[in-house]
Amino acid sequence: MTDRRRHGPGPTGWMTVVAMALTLAACGRADRPSSPQQTRPNLSVPSNRETAQCLADLRQLHVSFQVLPDRETGPGCGLNGTIKLVDIGVPVANLTAVRCGAARAFIGWTRNAVAPAAYQLLGSELARIDSMGSYACRNVVGSARNASRRSGHAIANAIDVGGFVLKDGRRITVLNDWNSPDPQVRQFLQTIRASACKRFGTVLSPDYNAAHRNHLHLEDDRADFCR
Repeated sequence: MTDRRRHGPGPTGWMTVVAMALTLAACGRADRPSSPQQTRPNLSVPSNRETAQCLADLRQLHVSFQVLPDRETGPGCGLNGTIKLVDIGVPVANLTAVRCGAARAFIGWTRNAVAPAAYQLLGSELARIDSMGSYACRNVVGSARNASRRSGHAIANAIDVGGFVLKDGRRITVLNDWNSPDPQVRQFLQTIRASACKRFGTVLSPDYNAAHRNHLHLEDDRADFCR
């Protein structure tokens, strides 16, 4: 009887099958070139549309500002979509480059929280806000866990505020008055921090750590962290 069982291809046949399979698999597929090494730091750059809308919002708020050119200033540091506030209705000392979104939040906080709270709780109009700066190409300070991470200041997305000057001559500072014996002063500082937490993603105060004993850190990062 003739053996009708089908035998697979021999060694030479298998080599032919494999070669054909590889050829078919390659049809219509181009090998992807290797991705070039990324040298540009991740600056969480806002889109042109976001920046344009923000600038339009500032114009509607009738504030004076200068648009600054975009540029990288170091690894993980740079200015993108930043401005310099010239006049927001209340003088602000020591404020340099700041990202537009952070500036917009800061203006709303100043006008709708700080100024009214000063008048209602302290009985005097707000004369000036003393900031401790906005842009600085540096890492996070005061946290060993995050010491190797760039601060929000490195991309001008954060503002530090150290004090407030009233028109009656008083100066309220975070360093000296956070635990003031005057309950109205304490309430003023607690009230404006609570308002900041609704406008900024990250708000850090003396209640967070010793590195923030003398200022409020206001960052527009959508982190929803208030301490």
